Amino acid sequence: MKIAFFETQPWEAEYLKARLPGFDLAFYDNANDASDGDAEVLCNFIGFRVDAGVLARFPKLKYVTTRSTGFDHIDVAGCRKKNISVSNVPTYGENTVAEFTFALLLALSRKLYPAIKRVREDALFSCDDLQGFDLMGKTLGVIGTGHIGTYTIKIASGFGMHVIAYDPFPKAELATAYNFEYVGLDELLKQADVISLHVPYMPSTHHILSQKNLKLVKPGSVLVNTSRGGLVETSALIEVLKSGQLAGAAMDVLEEEGFIKEEAEMLAMGHPNQEQLKTVLADHELMHMPNVLITPHNAFNTKEALTRILDTTISNIQGFAKGTPINLVKA
Repeated sequence: MKIAFFETQPWEAEYLKARLPGFDLAFYDNANDASDGDAEVLCNFIGFRVDAGVLARFPKLKYVTTRSTGFDHIDVAGCRKKNISVSNVPTYGENTVAEFTFALLLALSRKLYPAIKRVREDALFSCDDLQGFDLMGKTLGVIGTGHIGTYTIKIASGFGMHVIAYDPFPKAELATAYNFEYVGLDELLKQADVISLHVPYMPSTHHILSQKNLKLVKPGSVLVNTSRGGLVETSALIEVLKSGQLAGAAMDVLEEEGFIKEEAEMLAMGHPNQEQLKTVLADHELMHMPNVLITPHNAFNTKEALTRILDTTISNIQGFAKGTPINLVKA
């Protein structure tokens, strides 16, 4: 079975070759490079569109497997008309993003950035004004209990935190298994010492934290956002930080980023608004607040997470070859 791979890094190609013996693997930069078009399987990334033109170029194609969660770069309807199955990578980084969430939280709670800066840049070995706070015994409010939110809750238990959560579709069995309580969003904001966002960005979640409800946050609490910038109304966030009601914030995302459908875009094409963001960051009020940490949308980016994408892709290909395809898209 011939498989045409597109948009692979050299290390990815070597990884795939070692784990797919017996398959005829070919690696291309784009569809025009595929000279024979006789591949039965096409494996792409988010920057490679599988449209009518590509489908016509591969008349023997039976299966498309994308190395991403999203699949709107694939003409799924067109594939179905030609009896071509399509698979994706449903999840690959729940622990990865949850770990980064706690990395940001610990950096915020123990003032790691100013502490390191003081020693490295100021050559001052002093802990004056660097008093932090314990996580043990604090209430963590998790907004969104999907894969990443659930893993965040698992980690929180290891720190001895009390967990409450908000989700428009609560899962009673999950709450029982991990010993947390579902509450309304307003109640979560009032109770939580730490608020952590883990919901996708969509019209219903745009500014889920806004001028209207951020004023409800528990005085002295902190916010961590490793999900999407558009979940938080920036002007309202700045207001509660300035007033001191919110003691701090740590964010891997900014509202000005625009709508990033998934992190794979960052790997495939870089940030689409990178030049604009340079200007935004230079003038961004949050950047100059001592109780705010901002990182460049990097929570997903570990070797293990990216390897899991390949492992799922390999399983997808093996399943299809055996006549038992997995992770088929339903759209």
